Amino acid sequence: MAINGMIKSEKQPKKRSITQRWIINNLAVMILIMIALVLGFVYAVQTFYYTSARQTLTAELTSVVNILSRYAQDSDTNLSSEMRRTFESFSAKDRMELMAVNAKGRVVLTSSGFSPAADTSVPDYDNLHGGGEGYWVGKAENQEKIMAVCMDISSFSSEYDAVRVVCSLTEVDHAVDGIVIAAIVVCAVILSMLILTGIYFVGSIIRPITQVSRMAGKFAKGDFSSRIQYGNSDEIGDLCTAINHMADELSHAEDMKNEFISSVSHELRTPLTAIKGWAETICMCENDPETIRKGMNVITNETGRLSQMVEELLDFSRMQSGHFTLQKATMDVLAELGDAVLIYMNKTTQDNIKIEYDEPEMLPFVYGDKNRIRQVFINIIDNAIKYSDPGGHVRIRAFEKEGNVCVRIADDGCGIKASDLPKIKIKFYKPNHTRRGSGIGLAVADEIITAHGGTLEIESQEGVGTTVLITLPPEQHD
Repeated sequence: MAINGMIKSEKQPKKRSITQRWIINNLAVMILIMIALVLGFVYAVQTFYYTSARQTLTAELTSVVNILSRYAQDSDTNLSSEMRRTFESFSAKDRMELMAVNAKGRVVLTSSGFSPAADTSVPDYDNLHGGGEGYWVGKAENQEKIMAVCMDISSFSSEYDAVRVVCSLTEVDHAVDGIVIAAIVVCAVILSMLILTGIYFVGSIIRPITQVSRMAGKFAKGDFSSRIQYGNSDEIGDLCTAINHMADELSHAEDMKNEFISSVSHELRTPLTAIKGWAETICMCENDPETIRKGMNVITNETGRLSQMVEELLDFSRMQSGHFTLQKATMDVLAELGDAVLIYMNKTTQDNIKIEYDEPEMLPFVYGDKNRIRQVFINIIDNAIKYSDPGGHVRIRAFEKEGNVCVRIADDGCGIKASDLPKIKIKFYKPNHTRRGSGIGLAVADEIITAHGGTLEIESQEGVGTTVLITLPPEQHD
């Protein structure tokens, strides 16, 4: 048993909540996007500041080179002396340092007056003479990050090969770091807001879904007393409304089912009690022909009632399972209607109810199942008699209207309440519980007429009577 339990647990997929899935799928993606944006922003800001610094250095160095070039063109001027004077009076020496490099690649003159060590490398000078740009960013000997720009002046100076300008990037990096920190803070705030709103949004989905799951468990156990509470008008609200409506319908169906079981039990018990009682009476009165005749009459009638109820239940079962079939052929509606009326003629005489049958000479033929159509007529006429009081009238009329075959069956019985009329064709529904019947005969009749392409319409007024209009399409000829 333990092994089986382990196998089952291994087969079950690991449950992950919607919150976990949201964190893994959405939040992780948002974090990666934020990181990518921050890195891209950092790169863009650093590139902008470094490009601006390089342009500033290039502009200052170009100005110096132009001044030195003019001195070189003046034959009365000592270029070396003018260069020293220019370096000493360099206006931007508080922000950058101007340097002169000889042909050996050594810095021999600076605007600060301090020359670096002889073995100090000059990468920007090396880049310039290597065919590249005279530009370099790196760390000085004191590990301070610097930027250097170098220009060649060998064309007008024999003592110096190039001049270069160097500046510290500390302030630039501080400015970049400040912007980066601000960007990170903004991203963190945005991410926090996204997380909070996301958790709230996911929670707004999870809470009703949890309610739906809990209610579904109750509905599965047959408890339809609770309903889902959800106030938003969105898709989840529509789902909750649909489930609440489903619960209403299931509750209503459950009530009708229980009522149907109670009604059928009562309907079955009544004829069975009569059959049993008269059977016992006949056994005790073997020499009383009149009593035997009455008893057999009752037994025959009650057996017919039982048979009709069983047929209705079987028809309903076939409809529910989709096995309800029709044996269609060309048929005469008047013949089947006449048989149904004839069945009830004697009965209505005994019950003091008069049947008035207006039969035309001829009606169009109908393509249908004659047994099922006759069953509908019997059911409707039986209902008309059943809901009529002694002394009442049942009026039956067959006629043709707009090419269709119509049968109208009207009574002046108790009628149906206006509130019950829309539900009258629902299975198990009984508008009047004081009259016998299972509540499925009319539903079966409506299904049969619909299957023939016709309609069954009911008009009724409480205390006045009920009229049923059956309309069937005529047989179509090719």
